[in-house]
Amino acid sequence: MLSKSQISFIKSLHQKKFRKESGLFLVEGIKSIKEFITSNYQIDTIYYVSEQYQLLPKLPANITLFEVNNAELSKISTLQMPQGFLALVKTPETKPVSKKALKNKFTLVLDGIQDPGNMGTIIRTADWFGFENIICSLDTVEAYNPKTVQATMGSLARVNIFYEELPTFLANIDIPVFGALLDGQSIYKTQWGDEGLIILGNEGKGISAEVIEKINQPVTIPRVGRAESLNVAVSAAIFCTEIVRVKN
Repeated sequence: MLSKSQISFIKSLHQKKFRKESGLFLVEGIKSIKEFITSNYQIDTIYYVSEQYQLLPKLPANITLFEVNNAELSKISTLQMPQGFLALVKTPETKPVSKKALKNKFTLVLDGIQDPGNMGTIIRTADWFGFENIICSLDTVEAYNPKTVQATMGSLARVNIFYEELPTFLANIDIPVFGALLDGQSIYKTQWGDEGLIILGNEGKGISAEVIEKINQPVTIPRVGRAESLNVAVSAAIFCTEIVRVKN
């Protein structure tokens, strides 16, 4: 049985401030938790309801298991319909991305993305297409936001997320910088080469002016119909699929 202090602590992790203070974030659902079990992330505790215990894989000895009932799980979950499992996972140490990690590959760069669902979908899309790293501006939504984690469906366990002061970071990069802009060259006529950064902007404002200055190859997804704009996660998927298609 969970104590009041345990419930209070776990519920506090719904908020960024307390995730940062504790170095822990939440992962819900057995499918996502399994992805983290087999990753480089360290799982602190798994809370589970007894009737679903058989779904758990064999666990390392350093993971604490704690049985809860459905009412308790509802109190600590961020979901309207909890999925039987909730894990506390240790946030990895913050570190800058190395320039070596960007060579001979393509990397998504997110400038001011605010919606956690979009963020999670982009991470999941990057994983699907084999993009290993995502670089985010400091004002991009936190990757460990519960809604972001949920939207990644476990892909967060495989994609490296970095946060950088983008204008400064881009000023010191020696690989092509592509940017999703309305007045760029068609994505279907772009010469991609073997490496580059793909910058995607804020849902409403697009790419910030300071970052646009660092783009040397503007690229656009040609509009055929009359829609005013594309969802940023959809745009990310189109860029990923076109780059992979050309490379293969």
